[in-house]
Amino acid sequence: MNTHISESIITRTWEFGETDLLVSFFTTDRGRLKGVAKGARKSSRRFANCLDSFCLTRLEYERKSGRELYFLHSGKLIHGFPELRTDFHALSLASYMVELAETLFPLGVSEQRMFLLLKNAFLALGGHMRKEELRVLFEAKALALGGYSINFERCCDCGRRYAAEGRAVFKQKKGGIACLKCEKESARLPGLDPDAARGLDQIQATPLTPLGDSQKALLTEELMNEMKKVLRLHLSYSLGKELKTARYLS
Repeated sequence: MNTHISESIITRTWEFGETDLLVSFFTTDRGRLKGVAKGARKSSRRFANCLDSFCLTRLEYERKSGRELYFLHSGKLIHGFPELRTDFHALSLASYMVELAETLFPLGVSEQRMFLLLKNAFLALGGHMRKEELRVLFEAKALALGGYSINFERCCDCGRRYAAEGRAVFKQKKGGIACLKCEKESARLPGLDPDAARGLDQIQATPLTPLGDSQKALLTEELMNEMKKVLRLHLSYSLGKELKTARYLS
């Protein structure tokens, strides 16, 4: 039997047959996978309290030859993140984070740093950090891990190096910034204060820095609002769609 054991985050489950569960789970070493937990709805002995959405679980599983689905043998709960089930805003943001992670990393695409970012984000959701600040940090880091970093090095029009000494203009179609000599700020082309540009560049360059007070200091209300506008435009253009769960965050 070729079994594998991974620390995993349960992203969602569906009823499957009369007694089984179909489980989507994000592993630390193999990316996002789907598997069947036989009899999980009838007996919880092999999967005691560990297959709820957002649970951090140690799963034992096996891939059947020629099949995309895995067979889940057993699971052991590591962390249930109970805070996510008692706070609607935390639950909504966790759902959004999962959808963003699943969109950036399709089934079978391995990225350990994305797993760790999702795990750290769930831990941060149980703390005292404002949800809007946490969302900004998560979006910037997740997009960078998915290959969608915003280019803050040079003006995307004239190529002049950006020294973070003046305001810049974000251009979503180019995934970068332009200087004020090349572009003007508008609702479609939001501006960034030098501190906002520098802070956003630092956030996306350090995807595994804990999502807590060390980076919270970067986010004054004014800077965060500028970052939010840029990230929403960048995310929508990069993914080519609006995430369904985003509607619950407004």
